[in-house]
Amino acid sequence: MPAAEPVARIALIHALEESIGPARTAFAHHWPEAFAFDLLDTSLAIDRAEAGRLDDDMMARFRTLGEYAATNAGKGGRTAGILFTCSAFGPAIDAVKARVTIPVLRPNEAAFEAALGMGDKLGLVVSFEPSRASLEEELRAMAKERRRDVTIRTEVAAGALEALKAGDGDRHDLLAAEAAVRLAVDVDAIILGQFSLARAHDRAKAAAGVPIVTTPRSAVEALRARVLG
Repeated sequence: MPAAEPVARIALIHALEESIGPARTAFAHHWPEAFAFDLLDTSLAIDRAEAGRLDDDMMARFRTLGEYAATNAGKGGRTAGILFTCSAFGPAIDAVKARVTIPVLRPNEAAFEAALGMGDKLGLVVSFEPSRASLEEELRAMAKERRRDVTIRTEVAAGALEALKAGDGDRHDLLAAEAAVRLAVDVDAIILGQFSLARAHDRAKAAAGVPIVTTPRSAVEALRARVLG
C-alpha cells in the first residue's frame, strides 16, 4: 500500500541543533501526517549570545530564512506554515510574520497561552540565558493583551545546555529539574522555555510537583490548528 500523501508542508527553523529532535518528536506524536523539513543556522545562537541583542544583520538573516521557507515547495505542496524553535529571537520572528502570508509561530506562544490558562503565578526555566529577557517580555505582553496581571519568576538551568551539547542528557535533565524545583514554591505552572528542555519534562514534573508546560507539543498542536483550520 502506498504511503499517504502529507497534508501539509511545514518549515522548522532552528538556531540550536538540540531543538531538532524535540520538534521532530512532537510532529511524530501530534501531527504525523505533515511533511516537516528543517532549516538550521547554528551561527545565529552564537552571534546572539556574543552580541547581547538582536542587531540589524540578525533581523535580515531571519527575513531571508523566512522568505526561503515560505516559498519552498515539493512534497506536500508549497510550505503551509513555519515554526521557529529558537526562543531568543521574538522580534525577528514577528518581522517574518509581517512579511509572509502563511501561519508563522513563535516557539513559545502556544505554551504561554496554555500556561496562562493555569494561573497568574508562572515559572519559566531556560538553559540559554539570552532567551530569558525575550521570553519574559513575550509572556508579559501576552498577559497584558488578555488584561491579566501575572507574576513571572525565571530560573536559568546553568550548565544544562552545555551538558546536552556534550552528550550528557541525564545531567541536562537533572539541572533542568533542579531549576524547576527552585520555582515550585509558589507558582501555578512552570514553562520549560526552550525546545531542547522538553526532554526534561517528566523529571521536572516529578521533582517540582506542579504542572509543567513544554513548548514543542503546544507549538505543533497550535500550528496544526492554524494550518488546517
